[in-house]
Amino acid sequence: MRIHSEGLALPVTHKFTNAITVMLNEKGISGNSVTINFRDPTYSAESGGFHPVEIRLERQNNTWHLCYITDFVYVGSGPCAELAKDLDFDFQAGVFQNLFGVFPIEQATDLYQIWEGNFLHYWIELEAFSINISE
Repeated sequence: MRIHSEGLALPVTHKFTNAITVMLNEKGISGNSVTINFRDPTYSAESGGFHPVEIRLERQNNTWHLCYITDFVYVGSGPCAELAKDLDFDFQAGVFQNLFGVFPIEQATDLYQIWEGNFLHYWIELEAFSINISE
């Protein structure tokens, strides 16, 4: 089983796809779609922390395809704070969304590379996330 990354509008690295593939194989995922939620248990509007991330994949034959990667952030403060999309890389729709609007996904190439490097560092090296997988 592998994650398709060739020819995508963003430079998704093999390090990223390999880490996700290993995790899915270890969990024995058998369905045709999966949503992975990465959460920093200490993240809050008041103290900050590592942003929650959601990744959606769908399987076609024996290959996983990225649907979207969404990074969330608290907006507001105190009891009125709520999680909102901060960065949304939507591979299926071909768009990138942030707090400034919706753009063609190719415009997020540089930002995606920074985001992916940071995410992998937080996940693999710092082990900052608890992970929940839904089939």
